[in-house]
Amino acid sequence: MKKLLIALAASCSMSAFAGGLEALENFIRTAKTGKSEFTQTVTAPAREGQAARSKTSSGTFEFQRPNKFRFNYRKPFEQVIVADGTTLWLFDKDLNQVTQRGQSRVLGSTPAALIAASPDIESLKKEFDLQPLPDANGLQWVQATPKVKEGQLNSMKAGFRGNDLAVLEILDGFGQKSVLQFTGMQLNAAVTPESFRFQPPQGVDVVKAPN
Repeated sequence: MKKLLIALAASCSMSAFAGGLEALENFIRTAKTGKSEFTQTVTAPAREGQAARSKTSSGTFEFQRPNKFRFNYRKPFEQVIVADGTTLWLFDKDLNQVTQRGQSRVLGSTPAALIAASPDIESLKKEFDLQPLPDANGLQWVQATPKVKEGQLNSMKAGFRGNDLAVLEILDGFGQKSVLQFTGMQLNAAVTPESFRFQPPQGVDVVKAPN
């Protein structure tokens, strides 16, 4: 009887934790497009003689599967990040500079792979070890850890409210933590093809980064 109770308790525990993984699978399978507002808080780790430092930015976000997305940062500085399916573009208005790099080599083991990857959970499992976490703060959570340890991403946690992506917590290899909070997420909303096209403005410096 004792062994049966332990087995039942373990089963119930795993079932309770499975919600985040199931929410992730539903999100990847059913969300073809989406758009929302976002707030991003980046916290650098504390160093000797210095406290941890944080900075917050905000803007709008859109995605379309497979592999297209756009972040428009509005505050405190204007930046645009566009993935058009082939090229990743970063436009920094204050620097008057555009950075261009091949998309396939830089997005495989990044948060973007989770947000806008192919609608196939098996493709994601090739890049990440996925582990369901306990529900917290009204959200269902799952952790994704890259199988290849050479990149800058250490791990990330995704929090879902139903099938809506609500939070991404990203920890990089330098101990820096980035928290993206999405509000007003509209899944399968109409998005325009122009959102995922980028033409460098006239007069800006265009830098082709190595892949």
